[in-house]
Amino acid sequence: MFEISPRAGQRPQTTPCAPHEQVSQNPDAATYQRFKERAFDLPFVERRPSMISVPGAEALWLPHDHAHGCKESFMLGNEFAHVHPHYDGSMHLMLPISCTRELFAKGWGEPHPMAATGMIPETAVMVFAPRNEEEIETALKILATSYDFALGKLANPASIRI
Repeated sequence: MFEISPRAGQRPQTTPCAPHEQVSQNPDAATYQRFKERAFDLPFVERRPSMISVPGAEALWLPHDHAHGCKESFMLGNEFAHVHPHYDGSMHLMLPISCTRELFAKGWGEPHPMAATGMIPETAVMVFAPRNEEEIETALKILATSYDFALGKLANPASIRI
């Protein structure tokens, strides 16, 4: 179902608490812009300011007619993902638990620190910023999986804390 290639190199440094940000291995401006141009091309997705992230973060939001995923597939309202500003370049999104395991094992992301507290679902993850064209493709594949989760096309069979 969800298969991604391993991410090359060391894990980037991230902050251990909110705001949860990537502080190393950030993308150059051109790579960031190419990623963002494609990230918001998913059908029905509305581009909005994030309701829960840092200033400048842009949310991927589904209208109610298309937001059929479980409550663990959304952050707040119908926001299922957001892209952080250029200085960071990472994104937070929601994934089924089976997908989060693959994401972590392949070095592409980490749990959101607030998930460990039980304040947000364990489906909330950070996906590290893409650094080149190949990584843009992987990041878009991960984002498309979050989109399918929010549409209700993917289930979350694992029990999770809410």
